[in-house]
Amino acid sequence: MRQRIEAAVLGITMPGQTIDYLHPPGDPGLFGPHSMAWQVHGDFTAMLAGGVSALMLQMLHPAALAGVWDHSNFRVDMLGRLRRTARFVAATTYASRQDAEHLIDHVRRIHASVSGTTPAGKPYAASDPHLLTWVHVAEVSSFLESFLVYRQPDFPLAAQNQYLDEIALVAERLGAQNVPRTVVDMRNYLEGMKGELVNDARTQETLRRVLTAPAPGPLAVPFVRLMMRAGIDLLPGFAQEMLGVRQLGPVRQAALRQSVRLAAKPLRWAVRNGTVHRAKRRVGVD
Repeated sequence: MRQRIEAAVLGITMPGQTIDYLHPPGDPGLFGPHSMAWQVHGDFTAMLAGGVSALMLQMLHPAALAGVWDHSNFRVDMLGRLRRTARFVAATTYASRQDAEHLIDHVRRIHASVSGTTPAGKPYAASDPHLLTWVHVAEVSSFLESFLVYRQPDFPLAAQNQYLDEIALVAERLGAQNVPRTVVDMRNYLEGMKGELVNDARTQETLRRVLTAPAPGPLAVPFVRLMMRAGIDLLPGFAQEMLGVRQLGPVRQAALRQSVRLAAKPLRWAVRNGTVHRAKRRVGVD
């Protein structure tokens, strides 16, 4: 049973994995085992819910949405989009320094070829530092919120700030600028970005596809549906309001979050060979 559950989880996050997280021995990667990045990114359930939330928050920016709308197949492969994000985050967090830097360079080259015009007629480019900062902040704010809700509610503010300071490295190497490095700066940044966000027909189509995303198999359908709902629940209040999704009352929110916590227990028990586990073996820590 444990192996079947683990295989299902790794099938979502690590299909066709080409990065060897076990080698070279002793290589700490970009952050190392004692970093807050290793801690925040280490739980599959929290990261999946946070990834859904990040996707929806990112898509409220018309340029970010246009980039994936025009240059990817995410509308017919929503789970694939989440997988690609998961692989990038896992590799830049837990892989060797050489593999992490190689992947960052690879993504930079892809970004250089992604450009176009939004439906409103404004030009966009995936390599735009302003847009890269938005995508990064939407992502890490969602990961951190999910970690606080589903893994460690008492995670100290100093540790949260350390996480944001550490993970800014990846954004800056991708080309982002003026990346928030504290919780206060992150919240101020999100507040200041509200005027650039839009809920249009494309945004609503993305929301619909998130909420109806197909599961990798029949047994995973309830879990995937739960994670999609959990991701929407994690969104900031202003984003929920823009998307037109009803904010859950205290009772329903508590029920949803308890369901996620219960679903997480067998996954945490079963998964012993994920990226974080392999990386820990590489550097010789438990």
